Amino acid sequence: QVQLVESGGGLVQPGGSLTLSCAASGGTFSTYVMAWFRQPPGKEREFVALISRSGGSTFYSDSVKVRFTISRDNANNKGYLQMRSLKPEDTAVYYCAADAKVKYLSSRNRHNPDKYDYWGQGTQVTVSS
Repeated sequence: QVQLVESGGGLVQPGGSLTLSCAASGGTFSTYVMAWFRQPPGKEREFVALISRSGGSTFYSDSVKVRFTISRDNANNKGYLQMRSLKPEDTAVYYCAADAKVKYLSSRNRHNPDKYDYWGQGTQVTVSS
């Protein structure tokens, strides 16, 4: 069973950048698919990005494609989300998620929070001038 802890959130101006980190412990990180979700105020949790176990495949939501980059460092049990050209609509609590079995090639699966067994506590990102 893996535990996840996010860090790196904060307040940033529109157009700015921020990098979130997800530290994993308690399991073999390289055996888990890792994803980032976010939950804007008053809205449901939504998919942001996913990276395969080896890091060889990545997927993004249309709203963050080009601006965000997901990556992972299996040797150090960490995942990252680099966010650039941030917009006020990116304001949300960002969550790191992991699962050993999710069939992520299906967008229906990878976009569904219920398909992920492990979650961090979330980190707040606020984009505002």
